[in-house]
Amino acid sequence: MINALSIDVEEYFHPSELGIPPDVARWRSMPSHVVEQTREVLDILDRHSVSATFFILGWVAEQQPELIRQIQRAGHEIACHSYAHRLVYDLTPAKFREDTSKAVRAIADACGVVPTAYRAPSYSITERSFWALEILAECGFTRDSSIYPIAHDRYGIRGFHRFAQQIPTPSGPIYEIPMATAKLSRTRVAPVAGGGYLRLLPYAYTAAGLRKLNQEEQRPACCYFHPWELDPEVPRLTRSRVSSWRTYHGITGMARKLERLLGDFRFSTLSAAFPLALEARPKALAVGA
Repeated sequence: MINALSIDVEEYFHPSELGIPPDVARWRSMPSHVVEQTREVLDILDRHSVSATFFILGWVAEQQPELIRQIQRAGHEIACHSYAHRLVYDLTPAKFREDTSKAVRAIADACGVVPTAYRAPSYSITERSFWALEILAECGFTRDSSIYPIAHDRYGIRGFHRFAQQIPTPSGPIYEIPMATAKLSRTRVAPVAGGGYLRLLPYAYTAAGLRKLNQEEQRPACCYFHPWELDPEVPRLTRSRVSSWRTYHGITGMARKLERLLGDFRFSTLSAAFPLALEARPKALAVGA
């Protein structure tokens, strides 16, 4: 079973958990770490001969275009992670369209690739921002990977279909690839997509969940992480105990866990793990801006 590995390329000061306002002017004054952090990720993937999908923040593409070209030259898939890392449900449809178009231009200018896959910052396409799927289709995106089918205090759609599907919108269908969950009972699922769950919890938790998904349900998993999660020297920017634990706990062991994950499971890009032609017809879900 080939699973999808995705990397959300952003700076250490972009996580929504930190509560830092999306102030582009302030960002330019902060030391950048994303190049070194992402190059470490590229080295790990190269050692394991794994291709992945890189969801690029448009602002990072503007500031570090050579990094984006390096990702592309290494054979990885280029995708979009918004421009300014603003939560979708905090935006109007017009502002979301503007942010998305700006991100596409920045990424295309950096590497010559127009991304057709999108991931919202902090999985912020939820029930109250479901309208965003129509705008993504309107902007030329064919795939989205922004929905976590779990209940969470900041993201997620409880009860959302757990497997990849095409969703019709007035601007055309879009292929939704939810983050990986393992079924525990008829009504309970566990998030096993990596990222904070891989960093915060024992490796056995993620491994057991992926095996259950791959072997028992015969489905590929969509997994993710951020380059800053592999950096033990990442600047700590929050004094809140809860935010600090969520953001920084487990960073020292994250690279070892990732290496083990790449050795125990097969991974490739979103396109390889979730080919459009092999999936079901569109679901009858209502989406509108």
